[in-house]
Amino acid sequence: MAILIGFTILWTLAIQVVASVFNKSMLVPFHDKPRVFILSDISNEPDDQESLTRYLLYSNQFQTEGIVAVTSTWLTDEVHPEAMMSVINAYGNVTSNLNRHAPLGSPYPSGDHVRSLVRKGAATYGMKAVGKDIPLSDGGKLLLERLQDETDEPLWVLAWGGTNVLAQVLYKIHENYFSTKAKAMRSKLRVYTISDQDDTGAWIRQQYPDIFYISSIHGWNQYGLAAWIGISGEDYYGEDAGGPDFSKVTHKWLHDNIQIRPYGKAAYPDYAYIMEGDTPTFLYLIQNGLGVREHPDYGSWGGRYSKVNPSTVLNFNHYSDAADRVLGKNNHTYISNRATIWRWRNAFQNDFAARMQWSLPANMSKPNHHPVVSINGSTGPVLLNLTVEAGSTVTLDASATSDPDGDALTFNWFQYKEPGSTDWNVEAQVPQLNISTSNGGRLAQMPIPAEKVSCDGEGANPSGCWLLHLILEVTDNGHHPLTSYRRVLLQTTNTTQTSA
Repeated sequence: MAILIGFTILWTLAIQVVASVFNKSMLVPFHDKPRVFILSDISNEPDDQESLTRYLLYSNQFQTEGIVAVTSTWLTDEVHPEAMMSVINAYGNVTSNLNRHAPLGSPYPSGDHVRSLVRKGAATYGMKAVGKDIPLSDGGKLLLERLQDETDEPLWVLAWGGTNVLAQVLYKIHENYFSTKAKAMRSKLRVYTISDQDDTGAWIRQQYPDIFYISSIHGWNQYGLAAWIGISGEDYYGEDAGGPDFSKVTHKWLHDNIQIRPYGKAAYPDYAYIMEGDTPTFLYLIQNGLGVREHPDYGSWGGRYSKVNPSTVLNFNHYSDAADRVLGKNNHTYISNRATIWRWRNAFQNDFAARMQWSLPANMSKPNHHPVVSINGSTGPVLLNLTVEAGSTVTLDASATSDPDGDALTFNWFQYKEPGSTDWNVEAQVPQLNISTSNGGRLAQMPIPAEKVSCDGEGANPSGCWLLHLILEVTDNGHHPLTSYRRVLLQTTNTTQTSA
């Protein structure tokens, strides 16, 4: 018995030592945190509670400005902020655990702070909350305050339910401010909605086409057509079946990796239809080196979207579904809006599981931390812009890439063609980069296609030369392998431009 007790103590100490080996100064802090305002019809079904549980594990990357309980077509006349509080209370119990893994200068907000952001929206459906003599809900008052803040930083309104809180605020702005001031306030808005879940979404887009607005648009209640079902919905909706790997969104995987004590067990319920339909709204904003917030057409964990109408005269600023071409698990190629999300599933589910490990006490956790990508001496997740001459050869060196835990790393360089063009036949249209690697993938070389290919007059750049997207994907071999990215934009130029 004494030997067994001694072994247990040594094993516990060993786990604690491993948990503290990594150097927090090696982690890249999040200096530029997007402002986020959440609208959620929580308690309609379990998925909003699941999404909030995951969101809080990333909350040190965001400046959360409000969390508002709203209605929807599925929850028409009641709101449930108390359901938000139950998740936040569970989160508040593990913030000290989470902060052991947060970059210096980017701590997780306290449970008290997050609780202070919760409000009620109007407990009525859609446009019934919008009008001249209708007072703002508490959630609407907070949203208006955030838009009045003396900052030019955009405010990301993530709509997991209906949008009547946003609509009532826009109505009040229109009624109470001069047009130039109202336009300036609208210019701060960045909206990402999970389809239309009440009748205010269509009204907002029709009345205010200048608002930056991301949403899958399809027939009412035809959610199987929406991009966001790529999070986990291929079995339930019967779309793209066989392409995504369903294994990491099963009830069993979630039970084993997410629904663990103390946080996941208390906060994350079983899903009823699909897992976390609202989560793509903030996966889009996660700072992992892949997405670029102001460019929905570039693609990210939250999907890829393009402008519905590119007219500069109309100033129409609405983005909807775009498609990616992705090789599925069954070795068939899928051309699908849903694939713009499920192509990243293995990475974002591993990421979720690793962060849930962070929420555990040190003696229970199997922690892993993200690789820090460096290319040509430039470190971090920020976009890397390079101007390259047609016909030249480009060398990119990621040898300085590191891992805070000393894990082994794999390097995968690939061209992401779809962001390079709005044309459906993107495979044939966008010039091909032939990438060769060496030094275990740390060095990449690629010849830039000749001028007649790189600058054919049909590229998106006004010069007629193509803007090519290159992604470096670095994955470690930790307990839950973690992936970091770096996007490199290669703006091709012709010899005339270069000499000028």
